[in-house]
Amino acid sequence: MWHELVLNGIGGRTIAEAQESISAVEFAKWMAYRRKRGTMNLGMRVEAGSAMIASLTANQARKKDSKAFSFYDFAPNHDQPEVSLEEAMKEWK
Repeated sequence: MWHELVLNGIGGRTIAEAQESISAVEFAKWMAYRRKRGTMNLGMRVEAGSAMIASLTANQARKKDSKAFSFYDFAPNHDQPEVSLEEAMKEWK
C-alpha cells in the first residue's frame, strides 16, 4: 500500500505502470527524494506555503495575551505531530 502512495504519478504513469517498469534502485532513489523534499503533490505544497504565511500574519496581528497560531491551524490536510518541537527538544537533551 505505501509503495502505491510513493509511486502515484511518478513520471506521468499510473501506479500499475510504475510498478511494472521501475527498478528497485530507482524506487529507493524516489524514496530518498521524498524523505528529503516532501510530497510531490502540488496542492499540498501550496497549502504548506499558504499556511506558513497565514500563521505568521495571524501571529503578528494577534493580541499579546491570546494563544499563538500554529502552522497546523491553517493546514487542514497536514497531520500535526504527536509531540511538539519544544517537547521533542526537551526529551533529546
